[in-house]
Amino acid sequence: MLGRYLGLAAVIAVVSIGVAGLAGRAPPAEVEPSTALAGNHDNWTTHSVRKEQAAAIAKADRKRGASGPVLLERAADSHFYADADINGTNVRVMVDSGASVVALSRRDAEAIGIDVDRLAIGGTARTAGGEVPMRMVMLDSIDIGGIAVERVQAAVIDADMGVALLGQSYLSRLAAVNVEGDTMTLR
Repeated sequence: MLGRYLGLAAVIAVVSIGVAGLAGRAPPAEVEPSTALAGNHDNWTTHSVRKEQAAAIAKADRKRGASGPVLLERAADSHFYADADINGTNVRVMVDSGASVVALSRRDAEAIGIDVDRLAIGGTARTAGGEVPMRMVMLDSIDIGGIAVERVQAAVIDADMGVALLGQSYLSRLAAVNVEGDTMTLR
């Protein structure tokens, strides 16, 4: 069990460092930036949203036809988890704001219809069990509670990570990600 956690920690570190330049921070062209989000966001995970800001964000969401915010509760292990619709298949993910890209295990990738062996190896990830291949792929879409992002960069890690990681290649394209107490809000 300890080896699994150490392996997951190693995979997180490698994915975060190894592909740091891949996740673009520019929002998709069809998303209008909300004036409520302007300002200093040095620590976006703890940024507090006031009532007037929340109303402005909700108005912008309605204008572009987006669904309401998605609320995730902190799990007993202190992480936030969600059920994501990835390329039409349900995959359990752990939110990892420190990961540059979404990271899928081989099992998750194959479950959503990716032929992992046809992907070029783009590097290796170090795990407790040794080095394993890492392959880059562009996902058609990731939808969490109605918040859909298309063309999301991901890494397929050829190891059993236990859970897929939802990294910045998805998170950075949202209007807002906030953590207040034990609740994470995605918009």
